[in-house]
Parts: sequence; structure tokens; C-alpha cells
Amino acid sequence: MDWFTASEYWLSRLVFQRALAAVYLVAFLTAAWQFRALIGRRGMLPVPRFVGRVPFKRAPSLFQLHYSDHFFAFCAWAGCAVSAALLAGLDSLLPLWGGMLLWLVPWVLYLSIVNVGQTWYSFGWESLLLEVGFLAVFLGNDEVAPPVVVLFLLRWILFRVEFGAGLIKMRGDECWRKLTCLDHHHETQPMPGPLSWFFHHLPGPAHRVEVAANHVTQLVVPFLLFAPQPVATAAAALMILTQLWLVLSGNFAWLNWITIVLALPVVRFPADAPDVPGAPLWYVVVVLAVAALLLGLSYQPVRNMVSRRQVMNRSFDPLHLVNTYGAFGSVSRVRHEVVVEGTRDDVPRADSDWREYEFKGKPGDPRRWPRQFAPYHLRLDWMMWFAALSPAYADSWFGTFVERLLENDRDTLKLLRRSPFPPDEPPRHVRARLFRYRYTTWRELRETGACWERTFVREYLPPTRLAKTAQRP
Repeated sequence: MDWFTASEYWLSRLVFQRALAAVYLVAFLTAAWQFRALIGRRGMLPVPRFVGRVPFKRAPSLFQLHYSDHFFAFCAWAGCAVSAALLAGLDSLLPLWGGMLLWLVPWVLYLSIVNVGQTWYSFGWESLLLEVGFLAVFLGNDEVAPPVVVLFLLRWILFRVEFGAGLIKMRGDECWRKLTCLDHHHETQPMPGPLSWFFHHLPGPAHRVEVAANHVTQLVVPFLLFAPQPVATAAAALMILTQLWLVLSGNFAWLNWITIVLALPVVRFPADAPDVPGAPLWYVVVVLAVAALLLGLSYQPVRNMVSRRQVMNRSFDPLHLVNTYGAFGSVSRVRHEVVVEGTRDDVPRADSDWREYEFKGKPGDPRRWPRQFAPYHLRLDWMMWFAALSPAYADSWFGTFVERLLENDRDTLKLLRRSPFPPDEPPRHVRARLFRYRYTTWRELRETGACWERTFVREYLPPTRLAKTAQRP
């Protein structure tokens, strides 16, 4: 069945699979190291409480059948182990059906995590990893050449990621149409990186070029993915370069990296294809059936893309098989940050010894330079950015977060860079205040050594303490 496979893409498939396994590994490590404080039994949004009110059909997950922190940890670390095995190429050593089953394991495990992750797992790159990971199951191994239909569907995902993001910008904030959004974005993005300060201080014309190039890459280049070679390879290469530029300019978890991974199967690497037997009939039937299902499910995402009321980052089925994507339809002009502080004083006053909690990634101390964390995802830091936009984003978890700080909860403190209180001396009161942050100028940086300048805006949460029945002696 020569029509079914494209042997010239065998190296593209190999590079894609190893890169996808690496992204899976980062995602499972993020889950393993953070889940107890976020969604564990004593987490801010516990899984047992969630599965008690949400039925299996709405959120299919292994944790609907059984949950304990030990079982979640087992699943997360098992995902790490399988991802590492796929990264090492174990799927190539198995028969075709065995390789497919091996790729199915991380998809099932990560789907189980995402579907009970609630707010902490509501980001578009979670669904994107699941959608791409599901297709990877059917891409085959060394026993068969890459199936054309799966390669096409991977391009279809990449098209929707880029074109959907381009449309949401053109329909959204007018600064995208005026080419001025990057006058603000590098300063107000969720989690700046070590180079974001320098990107912000690029000349105005350079920002205009950045935005214009982004529009071309997202609104024109995606159509070239379906052109003959070498045009398709050139289009994918341009997308990869654009994503690498975004990697340098901020911390967007693995969003940029999974997009780069998606572009890899489009690239036709110059290498001689190995001789492999034809695809077995059962494999052809399975792949074609899955392709028909996914194309049918694409109706809702396409309808959303062409709608004037286009929404970003939404799944249309509980398995996250086909989704809609997009980012930064609007850009904030002002950066606000929630600063969390605690004191040991029994009676909190304005002049009490308030000590600031330091987060790993989000801005805090104006003199502390941002670090690079992506593709690792600091979930709490990201949600603190949303909390600063509106307290409504934090209604479901911020109170519990403060309670855990008052308890000096070990798992919660692991999410932070540093706690100002010793393990045996928890704070008696915790408060939160809202500050406006702006990048310093070149002159201010030289004079003060600070990359941020912050100004108090208002109280976010008044001094709070544990209920008397819950206080430690």
C-alpha cells in the first residue's frame, strides 16, 4: 500500500517522537513535584472533592476509579518512566502493536491528570499535548513507514494552533492591528524570562516588526504547510524560528516547545529511507478509522475559528482529541502583582515585621532578575498572575493557599522559592497586597541594580490568621 505511507519522512517521525517524549517527561515531572499542594488530598483543590461532584463521563480519569496521593504519585512517576523509555527509543524495539500500546500509556496517564487537575490544568498546552500525544500512538515505529494521513493530521493541528492564534489577535485587542502590542507584552506577560527586560527595551520600530512578523507567521504561513516540498519545510522552519524567539522572550511552559515538536514532522530531512515492509491491513484500518473520527470532531474547532465570537483554548470532548487554541487575544497595559507577606506578631499592625514570601518565577523582589523555567511549568506562579488580574480567578484556591502558609505546610512551601519563617515557627498572620510593577529604565537599572520598580496599589487580602481551633500551640 504505497499510497498509505511516506517513507521519506521516517527521520522526521523519529525526531518528532523523541522530542514529544521529552515534552511528556517534563509534563509528568511537573505533575509529580507539584500535585500534593495543588490537587492532593490536602491540596488547594483536592481531587477527591472534585471527583465526588463530577461524573466519569465528563472527566474520564483513572482517579475517578480510585484516588490516593500514593496512587497519583505512582501514576506521575510511571509517566516519567515511560516517557524516558520512549525518549530512549524503546518503542522501536517492540512490534508495531507493542509500540502503539507503549505510546498509549502516557496519553492515558496524562489525560487522567488533566481531567482532575481543575484550574491548575486549564492551560491550552495541556490539551495540545494530549491531542498530539493521541496521534503519536498511530504514527508507527521502525516496522512501518510513517502513514500519510497521520502526518496530515499533525499538520492540521499545527495549522489550527497558529492560525487560531492569529485570528484571535486580529479579532481581539486593537493593539495587534496597530502593531503596538509588544510595547507592553514583554512587561506584562504572565512570567517574564531573563531576557524579557531587554526585549521590552527594544526600539519601537523593532516591536512593530515583531508584531508584523507574527501576523505573517500565524495568518499566512500556516497555509503553506500543505504545499509541496520544499515549501512546506520552509514554512515549518519559519514557525520553529518564531517559536524559538518566543522561548527567548518569556516563560510559556512547554507551549512553544510542543509547537516546535509539531513542526518537526513537516520537515523532510535529507536522509535515505530504510527498507520496511508494507503496512499490515489491521494497522491501515485502525489509522483510517481514527483519522475519520478526528476529522469529524474537527467540526467544532473549525466552527469556532471562523466565528466572530472565537474563544481560546477550549476542548470540545472530554478526551481532548480535537481542541481549539489561541493566546493573548488581549494584552494588559499595566502589570499588577500580588505580594504575600506574613508576620509573627499576635496583633498585626502596619509597622509589624511583615516578611515577604518569595515565589520561584513570578516577580517579587524588584532586585531579583527573572529566571528561565520553561518548559517546566510553575503552576502556582502562573495562577498568581491571573489572581492579580482579578480576585475572581483565585476564589476557589487562594483562601486555602493562605491557610497552608499559616500552617507552614511543607508541600505548599516547596512551590515557593523561599519562606521567610523557620519550619517550627509559622506566621501568625498572612496578608496579601497588590502592587503595580514596571520595568526600570536603563538608567534606573545602573543606579539601583533593580529590574523592577513597584508601587503599592491596594490591600488584596487583609491580615488573616487560622481559626482558634486550628492554631498550633
